[in-house]
Amino acid sequence: MAKERSERSLQGGVWLTLLAWLSVIALIASALLMAGAGPAYRWELIGLGDAFNLMRNGVYAAIAAVAISVLLLLVSAFTRRFGTGVVAIIVLAATAALLYMPWQQWQLAQQVPAIHDITTDMQSPPTFVALRDAREAAPNAVDYPGESTARQQQNAYPNVQPLQVAAPKATVLAAAQAEVEASGWQIAAITENTIEATATTRWFGFEDDVIIRLTELQNGVQVDMRSASRLGTSDVGTNAQRIKTFLNGLRERLE
Repeated sequence: MAKERSERSLQGGVWLTLLAWLSVIALIASALLMAGAGPAYRWELIGLGDAFNLMRNGVYAAIAAVAISVLLLLVSAFTRRFGTGVVAIIVLAATAALLYMPWQQWQLAQQVPAIHDITTDMQSPPTFVALRDAREAAPNAVDYPGESTARQQQNAYPNVQPLQVAAPKATVLAAAQAEVEASGWQIAAITENTIEATATTRWFGFEDDVIIRLTELQNGVQVDMRSASRLGTSDVGTNAQRIKTFLNGLRERLE
């Protein structure tokens, strides 16, 4: 009888160990699929649709890791095998951390409008000149989309406003160029009144075009800005955040 009990216990331990390994493997697969989707697209190894499929499959693998870990935790608690229970807790915590960023992006996508062209001047948006050909070759339009986008922008990002500074235009232009370079954007052209550049997102390598326009006022200079994605219907707030971050940095640089 004791021998049978020992064999049964050993078999139960083997199954728990197998579940533990399955949960770890599902977690690793999820991390590889989700982390590799962006670089694979950026390096032109796969198309955008395939990259999104990799991310989707990564989420499925994470859900599998959670399901297996919950089962492992329950069985480990019932059989008092605390070693495999610790593995289950670690996998659950790691999976939650892995899913946090996609979940955060999904939440943000539900809160912001599906627009991708943001400007501080919705009545007379800065116009791309040097980057016009590049934008014409991309899916999204060159020209500002118009009233519908302006209305959605106003409702979602009311604090995207021009920056007015009491400084000579040449000083502001030099500071703006320095801020563009510090941001790591690729400058396409600089004139007396404008800077055109392209910002590339870190993970997927999406290209967003930026133009900064300076207008002389009686007591200084007004800085307007436009940031527009070349690809995608919604930028999930990226362009608005880019404008706010840049103008805040420019203000601090001039101060």
